Amino acid sequence: MINEKTNLEAKEMMSGPRGGDLQIGGLVASEEINLVIFLRDPLAKQPHDLDIAALMKACDVHDIPLATNLSSAEILLRGIIEQSEKKK
Repeated sequence: MINEKTNLEAKEMMSGPRGGDLQIGGLVASEEINLVIFLRDPLAKQPHDLDIAALMKACDVHDIPLATNLSSAEILLRGIIEQSEKKK
């Protein structure tokens, strides 16, 4: 949806239970990513909650913006779109 509605290139990763959170964490740690949108249900217990916590920690350590809900994702995307428009 991000690719369709913006001029940004967003890459989809595997789902969390299939290792997506670890996959994203690796990209964060190797500084190959500059924004993470990881939508999750905070009320539902997940078997990979520890991996999600590790991803959140990696984003904090590497100072990578992280959105975990639609509202924060929209705010971060608006900021990136504004930055890219200013560079034009």
